[in-house]
Amino acid sequence: MSSNQHTGKVAVVTGAAKGIGGVVTEHLARDGAHVVLLGRDRAALDEHAALLDQKYPARESMAVTCDVTNEAEVQAVMASTAARFGGIDFLVNTAGGTGPIETSAQDYPAEEFRAILELNVIGTFLPCKHAIPHMIARGGGRIVNISGTSGLRGYRNRSGYSSSKWAVRGLTRTLALELGPHDITVNDVCPNVTNGGRMDKIVATKAARLGKTPEEVYADFAGQTALGRFVEEEDIADAIDFLLSPGAKNITGHDIPVDAGWDV
Repeated sequence: MSSNQHTGKVAVVTGAAKGIGGVVTEHLARDGAHVVLLGRDRAALDEHAALLDQKYPARESMAVTCDVTNEAEVQAVMASTAARFGGIDFLVNTAGGTGPIETSAQDYPAEEFRAILELNVIGTFLPCKHAIPHMIARGGGRIVNISGTSGLRGYRNRSGYSSSKWAVRGLTRTLALELGPHDITVNDVCPNVTNGGRMDKIVATKAARLGKTPEEVYADFAGQTALGRFVEEEDIADAIDFLLSPGAKNITGHDIPVDAGWDV
């Protein structure tokens, strides 16, 4: 049920058509926000935007093909968003990738290490950089980034991915300090293993490398949590809902684990 708590607000979401981003945009539209969907799959963006407008016609969606590692494209998107809707209130960065799986540091191709840092770190920094002036002009705002539990501890055989998620946490805290005087909060959500297509791929690869069945790998992941289960994309979106709500106005610079009790 729509709460309409974001009526008149303008939200930009990266990685918006699928996975966590797809659920986040659904929640924002449900709650009355205009939503700008960024991603690389034009067909998926258009389809998802049309669905949101059909279900929640009192507000609007704008789908834009954008490579979040391309500064000119990101800057243009933020400018066109502000021109169309009058400003930017929320930025949620869900775009990202996994990099090589079950690969030790000595076997990790340097170009792939650079690539995952580029996508996960630069691809989070650039949307922040170019949304911030519009939020300041608006008199405040909220930024939510996606880190991960691999950014809370070391993660063996995933050095590039873990490094990138630690960097997102550092970026989040630094921006929180810089933007506090402008009433802009900046936080990150740290999902643990999350059901969905990306996790299916990770499990399949890990199972093949270790000579296990996917079911065994799933059970091993779940067994590492206090609650003994995976989290859902909806759980991540619910946490982001809170960080965008009035109730979170005094929470900034923090990591919010949604991990079924993994990091305890």
